[in-house]
Amino acid sequence: MLRALLLDLDGTLLDNPMDRFIPAYFQALTRWVADRVPPDALIRELLRATRAMELGDGSGPTNEETFAAHFYPALGVDRAELEPEFRRFYAEAFPSLQVFTRARPEARLLVGAAFAQGLDVVIATNPVFPRAAIEERLAWAGVGVDSFAYALVTCYEEMHATKSDPAYYHEILARIGTPAPDCLMVGDDWQWDMVTAATCGIPGFWVSDAEAPPTTLSIPLAGRGSLADVLRRLAAGTLATVPGA
Repeated sequence: MLRALLLDLDGTLLDNPMDRFIPAYFQALTRWVADRVPPDALIRELLRATRAMELGDGSGPTNEETFAAHFYPALGVDRAELEPEFRRFYAEAFPSLQVFTRARPEARLLVGAAFAQGLDVVIATNPVFPRAAIEERLAWAGVGVDSFAYALVTCYEEMHATKSDPAYYHEILARIGTPAPDCLMVGDDWQWDMVTAATCGIPGFWVSDAEAPPTTLSIPLAGRGSLADVLRRLAAGTLATVPGA
């Protein structure tokens, strides 16, 4: 029985081509702190600290603390000095990156329908960003936290692993108190959204084009198609967690 809907953000609820968004994000961020940190050093250590988060198995500190432990010492900058600048960046400059994204009309309809049916809705985005950046992108998608009371929004301040490790999904299950078979993960990334969730017993609906290349690892899916297909099946009462249903 479906009780909780786990929704990926980028590439699922929000059209956000990372090959354009990430370079623009890096450019904006390096410009923001250029008077404090050389751009090349900032990007290098940002990537290394992100990799450290991705290596976490859920048994250590939060992703935020893992990031800070690797990032600030490597730059030789005091965290208390630079962190407020990052908070200002996400509040004042990050919103300008919306131009690289596009809202998907089905996203708000889907989230609204899930709440109308009494489902717990989790924003299961890879938690390598601060909550402020995630809430901003949710607003771009038309499904902001001011409109919907999500059961959980995964962010780096709270989570202890990323989507690269099953511990990420185990932590979601523990936080919402729902058994894995009663959840459904909806996302576009085969490895992070389908395979890793499946290792935890969470069925998946793969948001992909019919022309998408076959995967290298076969796992049973509860469905495959567009976000509009997810919405239609939810409205019709046929969005099942049973693979092949």
